Amino acid sequence: MVYFTGGTAYAYPYLMMIPVLLGAAWYLLPGGLIVALVAGVLMALMPLHVDAGTAQSSSNWLIRIAMFMLLGGVAGWLFQSRRQATEERIAVARVDPRSGLPNMVALEEDLLKSLRHRKEGKSVGLMLVRITDITDVMEAMGMDASDELILAMGERLRHAIRGGATAYRFSNAELALIVSDIVPDDLTRIAGRLTEIGEESLQIQQVPIRVQLVMGSSVASEEEGSPESLIHEARIAMFAAIERRLSHSRYSPAFQRRTVHAIQLIARVRKGLAEGEFELHYQPKIRLADGRVCGCEGLIRWRGSDGGLISPGMFMPKVESTTLISPVTRFVVEQACRFAEHETGPGEVSINLSVHNLYDEELLQVIRMLVERLGSRAHTLEVEITESALIGDLEAARQAIQRMRDFGVGVSIDDFGTGFASFEYLRHLPITGLKIDRAFVVGLEEDKRARDLMACMIDVGHALELVVTAEGVETSGQHECLRELGCDQAQGFYFSPALPASEYREWCQGYAARQRLSLDPS
Repeated sequence: MVYFTGGTAYAYPYLMMIPVLLGAAWYLLPGGLIVALVAGVLMALMPLHVDAGTAQSSSNWLIRIAMFMLLGGVAGWLFQSRRQATEERIAVARVDPRSGLPNMVALEEDLLKSLRHRKEGKSVGLMLVRITDITDVMEAMGMDASDELILAMGERLRHAIRGGATAYRFSNAELALIVSDIVPDDLTRIAGRLTEIGEESLQIQQVPIRVQLVMGSSVASEEEGSPESLIHEARIAMFAAIERRLSHSRYSPAFQRRTVHAIQLIARVRKGLAEGEFELHYQPKIRLADGRVCGCEGLIRWRGSDGGLISPGMFMPKVESTTLISPVTRFVVEQACRFAEHETGPGEVSINLSVHNLYDEELLQVIRMLVERLGSRAHTLEVEITESALIGDLEAARQAIQRMRDFGVGVSIDDFGTGFASFEYLRHLPITGLKIDRAFVVGLEEDKRARDLMACMIDVGHALELVVTAEGVETSGQHECLRELGCDQAQGFYFSPALPASEYREWCQGYAARQRLSLDPS
C-alpha cells in the first residue's frame, strides 16, 4: 500500500502502527518490540518518492524505527501491566484469604473444566467434607486455629486420593474435592479412606486435635451435569448423612424430592395450626403388674387437606430446629391439658418437649398457667424430655425440670439408653420416670444379653425410685419378658397405636371389658 500510494513521504506509512499495536496487545512487550522492529525495517526498504525513485535518508528511517519501537514498547508495557493486574485479581478471587486454599469460585471453574474434559466411560465426582466439630476448635482456640485446621485437613484429604486432588474451601467448616475419571462405586472407597484420615490426630498450635468428618458425594454422568447441580446434590447428600448419623452418603434423587416436600410442609405449618389441621392422638400405656391402662402419650398428627395423615417424621425434625417449635409445642400442651381436664380415666397424659422448649421461658409460663387450670388434676400431666436436651447445660436443664416439678408436672427421660445421659446426670435431675427406647425391646425374646441389659436398666430406674416405661412393644413375647423383668409400664402397637381422643376412649372401654372378661370368664 505504501509503495502503490507513492512512497514513505505520504501518510499511509503510519498505518504500520496498527500491526505494532496488535502485536503489543496479543504478545505484550516482546510482541510490541518485535513487530515494531520488523515494521521499521520493512519501511526502510521503501523509497521516499516512488515516481522519482528517491531513496530515504538514513536519519529518516532510523527515526521511524525509533518511533515504532517506542510506540511498541510503551503499548506492550501497558498491555502487559494490565494483563498482570487482571491475572492477580483473578488469582485473589480464587483463593480463600484466611486459609490460602482455593475457594468456591475456583471450585466452580475447575469443576466446569473437569466436566468438559472427562474421559469416555468415566465420570466426574464431587465430595463435600464437613468438619463437624470445627466450632469447638474455634471457640477454644480462635479463628486462626480453625483456619489452620482447615488447611491441614485439606492437605491430608488431597493426598488421600489416588493421583492427588485439589482441596477447596467450600465454607468455614466444609472442604470440597473434585474426583475425576471414576466410576460411581469409587466414591464409597474414597469416603472410607477419608474417614480413616479423620480418625488421625492433627497438631494445631501444638495441640493434638481429632476431628469428625461427614461427607456427601455426587456423580455427573457423561450426558449431563453442571457445576451448580453437582454442588447442590453433594450438599444435599451431606445433610442426609448428618441427619442419618452416617459418615458418608451418596446423592439420591429421593433426597431432593423429600427436601422440596419438607420445605413445602414447613411453609404450611403456621397455616395448618391456624386452620385446625393439627390434632393430638393418644397411645395408651399399660401397667404391667395388673394389665390395666395407666395413662397415655399425646402424639401430634397433621391431617392434610386431602384428609390423610402426614407422618410426623416428614415435618417434626425440621420444626424442632426452627422457631415453629414454640407454637407447635404450645398447641400440644393446650390439647393435652384440655384432654386431661375432661378425661375421667386413670393415669397421666404425657407429651414430648424438645431441647428448645426446655429453655423457652414463655412456654414454661404457658405450661404453668395451663396446669393451674387443671387444679387437682395437675399431676395427670407429664412431659418427656430426650437425653440430648440435657447435655448442653446440665444445671440449666435441672432448673427447668425443677420448675415443672414445682408446677406439679411429672418429668420423664425419653429414649433412655440411646443418648448421652449418665447415671451421674440421673442422680442430680429431679425426674420422675425413665422411658426405655424401643431399640432395647426388639431383641428381648431371643437375646439373653438384651434381657440382661433391660433388667439392668429397669433396676437402675427402680434404684432411683423412678417409674420405668418400655416403648415399642409389638409382640406378646416382649410384653411377657418386660412383665417378668419388673418393668412398670409399656406401650406399643401390641396394645394399640396412637388414636384420636374419641377412639382412644372407646378403645379403653373395650380393653377394660376384655380385661374383666379374662379375669372372670363366667
